[in-house]
Amino acid sequence: MTNHKTIAERLVELRGDEKRLVVASACGISKSALTMYELGARIPRDEIKVRLAAYYGTTVEEIFFKSQ
Repeated sequence: MTNHKTIAERLVELRGDEKRLVVASACGISKSALTMYELGARIPRDEIKVRLAAYYGTTVEEIFFKSQ
């Protein structure tokens, strides 16, 4: 299982210059929830993992389960 810090770094990298509010709204989550995920304070529920992966055009495995 990938650690919270690695997942957080991947989410920040995927978001790039896009505003958190834009990504959060598109994924149906709050900006504060996305912030928590990007800080490694929380890991999203499976349903949210799927939405984030779809938004970023990648897979849940690539973001949340791939080793370094």
